[in-house]
Amino acid sequence: MKRFYRSVTVERVEGGYAVALDGRQIRTQGEGLPQTLPTRTLADLLAQEWSRQGEAIDLSGFPARALADYAIDRVTPDRGAAADRLMRFIDTDTLCFRADPEEPLHRRQMDVWEPILTRFEQRTGSRLVRVSGVMHRPQPAATLAALKTQLLEWNAFALAGLETLASLAASLTVALEVAEPGADAAALWAAAALEEEWQAELWGREAEAESRRARRRIEFMAARDFVLAARAA
Repeated sequence: MKRFYRSVTVERVEGGYAVALDGRQIRTQGEGLPQTLPTRTLADLLAQEWSRQGEAIDLSGFPARALADYAIDRVTPDRGAAADRLMRFIDTDTLCFRADPEEPLHRRQMDVWEPILTRFEQRTGSRLVRVSGVMHRPQPAATLAALKTQLLEWNAFALAGLETLASLAASLTVALEVAEPGADAAALWAAAALEEEWQAELWGREAEAESRRARRRIEFMAARDFVLAARAA
């Protein structure tokens, strides 16, 4: 698609901020609603995507726009449903499921994952069950209730970004930790991909799998930037 606009600006509008192309506010791709954003930081992030485009528009260069549209069209009408979708990730959270203690992988999981879970528990005041082997154990009801209450305090845009983070990491704890200002995003992504890296070390690296993991890492970092921008003051 050929670039069809000259100027990209951020404007104050009713209810927040908006990106305008040649003075016209952008609308969502799905429902055609005004793309009103909650923070100036988030609006600047979306504006940068439009400004970076050359003479031909690269449709893959709009991860923040896609998340913003999803937040407006799908999350805003029912934030409770979005919180419920996120809560499914805690029940199968990667960091809570370990190999059998006699397996070498278990030691690495303990070294990498346990500090993250401990920090998460201290920050949120929750308690998470760790499981070794294939047997499933549910998380405490009090933990689930507290986490859902916290999620419902997030705006629709942050929830939309969290869904992407949790899906890519297969972990709500990683998603919530990486969404904290100052978090080491690279280390948290490495923790989420620990088992894939372990398998690659054991059996060798396959080009397609490595490329797929690299793309997921880029998506993860973009979603993290989106969440931080959505929660900025």
